[in-house]
Amino acid sequence: MKKQAIVVGLGQFGLALVRSLSQRGVEVLAVDENEERVRAAAPLAASAVCFDATDEAALGRAAPARRDLTVCAIGDESREASIICTALLRQMGARHVVARATDELHERILRLVGAHEVVNPERAFGERFATRLLYRSVIDEVPLGEDLVITEIRPPKAFVGRTLVELALPRHYGITVVATRREQQGVSTPNPHEKLSSEEILLVVAAPGAVGAMMEKVGS
Repeated sequence: MKKQAIVVGLGQFGLALVRSLSQRGVEVLAVDENEERVRAAAPLAASAVCFDATDEAALGRAAPARRDLTVCAIGDESREASIICTALLRQMGARHVVARATDELHERILRLVGAHEVVNPERAFGERFATRLLYRSVIDEVPLGEDLVITEIRPPKAFVGRTLVELALPRHYGITVVATRREQQGVSTPNPHEKLSSEEILLVVAAPGAVGAMMEKVGS
C-alpha cells in the first residue's frame, strides 16, 4: 500500500517536496490557498486542492490523521498561518508533523505547538554551501541530526597514494570513512589497505566542523 502525505504550502520548498515525494511513490495531497500554486502542483501530486489551511473544518476534511506524513511548508508569507496549521494538524491526530521554520523563534514556537520535526531549508542550505565554498575538496554535506554530518570529499593531495590505515583519520581527526565511490560508479565498502586515488570520492561521517578542521591542517 502506498504511503500517503499532505504538503501544505506550495512555494518553492513545498512544490519541490511534492515532486520528490511523488517520485518516490508517495501519494501526495498538495494544499495551498493560492489557486495558481495549486494548478502548478496538480501534475505532480495525486491530488491538489485549494483551501485555507488555518480553516479547521477544511483541514479536517483532508483527514490528516490517516496520512503517514504531514508537512506544513508555509514559509515567509505567513508565520501565523504556519503556526496555526501545525497546531491544528497535531490536534487532529496527525502521526508525524514536519513544519518549516524561517528563523529560530519560529522554530521554537512550532515545537511548542507540537511539531515532531522542524526544518529550516534556507539555513541548512547555507551551512552546506558554506563548507563547499571554503574547501574545494568538499562536494556535499548533509547533517545526520545535530551531532553528526555525512560529507562527500575528494581526497586531499596529502591523502593520495596512502591507505586509510596509514592516515588513521578516526584517531587524528575524529573522522570515519564509511564508503568510497568513483565518478559514474556505485558506492563500495572502503578497503583500509588500498591506496587512495585522486579519482575516488570518500563518504565520511564526523561531528560538525571536523572535516573543516582536517582540511585546515592538510590542505585541499
